[in-house]
Amino acid sequence: MNLRPGAPSAQPRQPVVGPEFRALAFIACLALGGCMSMAPSYERPQSPVAAAYPNIEAQSQNSGQSLVAPGWRNYFADPRLQALIAQALENNHDLRIAVLRVEELRAVYGIQRADQFPSISAVAEGSRTRVPADLSVTGKPMTSNKFQVGLGLNTWELDFWGRVRSLKDAALENYLAADSTRHAATLSIIAQVANSYLTLRELDERLALARETSASREESLRIFRRRVEVGSTSRLDLTQVESLWLQAKAMSAELEQARAVQANALTLLVGTRVRLDSVSGYFDDAGVLGELRAGLPSGLLLERPDIAAAEHQLKAANANIGAARAAFFPRITLIGSYGTASAELDGLFKNGSVAWSFAPSISLPLFDGWRNRSNLDLTEARRNTAVAQYEKTIQSAFRDVADALAGRKWLSEQVETLQATVAVQAERARLAKLRYDNGAAAFLEVLDAQRDLLTVAQQLVQTRRALLSSRVNLYAALGSDLDDSTVVPASANQSDPIKRGQSK
Repeated sequence: MNLRPGAPSAQPRQPVVGPEFRALAFIACLALGGCMSMAPSYERPQSPVAAAYPNIEAQSQNSGQSLVAPGWRNYFADPRLQALIAQALENNHDLRIAVLRVEELRAVYGIQRADQFPSISAVAEGSRTRVPADLSVTGKPMTSNKFQVGLGLNTWELDFWGRVRSLKDAALENYLAADSTRHAATLSIIAQVANSYLTLRELDERLALARETSASREESLRIFRRRVEVGSTSRLDLTQVESLWLQAKAMSAELEQARAVQANALTLLVGTRVRLDSVSGYFDDAGVLGELRAGLPSGLLLERPDIAAAEHQLKAANANIGAARAAFFPRITLIGSYGTASAELDGLFKNGSVAWSFAPSISLPLFDGWRNRSNLDLTEARRNTAVAQYEKTIQSAFRDVADALAGRKWLSEQVETLQATVAVQAERARLAKLRYDNGAAAFLEVLDAQRDLLTVAQQLVQTRRALLSSRVNLYAALGSDLDDSTVVPASANQSDPIKRGQSK
């Protein structure tokens, strides 16, 4: 369709965006594009521990390499123990609380990160106003309408000095610290379940040994009672045999109570009802745990989740210093709106109905009673505290590994010694019984030999369990890797704001 020059267009004119709005858009792009940070540059503190663990053979250090411990399913070979650990990771309430804490700080980070962006909302409003005659400029009552539709920019701080970004970084580090703490809690639950299970198996073996001894001594008591009846032995020997039987019987009752208490503790750890039937027979130590070498202390900085959590807390404290420093500088905020307004509803989108407002503000602290100065001092003190806590955590981790390695070394020697001692005591008991049967010794000699044999046999079972526990503790102390079956926060499969926000 041809139009004559100067004829009005048949299409309505588009609203013209004013220079103020274009300036606002430019400022927004500038603010979103980058801002300076006043946080001090982060430097990891020097490790306050030695370069190698004390009193450990060179081969256990793995030729100067750091190691990543295997996943728990690869390290804990016992099927019953694997099942208990899996149930604990799913049902343990302490671990569930740690996971929920991660979710809480994840949400806090999302809220803090949102402060970096402008909050834009759609606004639609309408009003009808009547002005009485004595207030009207015309001297007559007036009724007016106002309708408005548009976009509103809520109060938005232009983060030129990095205050908002520093707070976001601190929230991110707190979130990551909580996740590392959750990892540490998971390792702790795995170690507690394993140690509790090993203690239960120790009690099963000790109880079986006590029952076997009690049954054997009860049979001896029956024989001696018959001998007393026929006059072939004295009542003194009978009372000594009876004391041996009562000793074994009392030990069985004591171990039954200890096993019941241990089973209750393991049930609480698992977090759900489980069957913990007694297991008879010798506990195969070799089939419970895998082999593990210690590596170097430097590996703890990478693998120990509690050290990672302490470092994230240190980074959060470092970022908070940046926010405290930025508080000394001017704070610039924007408020604005853009849309269309009219006195009639059908005139909202007509030509000339564009309405906008732009209200930047700037505030500079002049006197606040030294609040900002004190807040900066507070953040610096907290950063120094975080440094001390980080160094203490490293030293504690170093000690955990060193203690576990010392236990593994010296408990192995104790087990070997006790195995030899049990063999010697068994031979002593056999010879004492032989001497008594041939009338060459009093039954008191047999009594002492059998008591010592039972005591040493029980001690051997306890020391074997302690050796296994030291290997469990070493696994946890090294900050072991967790396999895919480990519990993770429920929202881990959702869109993660961390991945989107780290580059902001």
